[in-house]
Amino acid sequence: MAHAFLGAFAKLIVNHPELVRVERVDVDETFAEIIIYADKSDTGKLIGKDGKMINSLKTVIAGYKAKNGMSYRITVKANDE
Repeated sequence: MAHAFLGAFAKLIVNHPELVRVERVDVDETFAEIIIYADKSDTGKLIGKDGKMINSLKTVIAGYKAKNGMSYRITVKANDE
């Protein structure tokens, strides 16, 4: 559910929404990593000035921990294509 939210949000703020892809990797039963792949020119928009955008997203996603007990790490990567 958290990765679906991040995918939808990322597509709203980037210039190339068709290139956004989100993966969830479960590390163990209490921790998962969400990787947002975007065009190289859009990674700056997802991270934001001084990391403010990505930190805001991390704060929102931290609220999911209260619901399902899962901790998340969010990573933004540029597409290799």
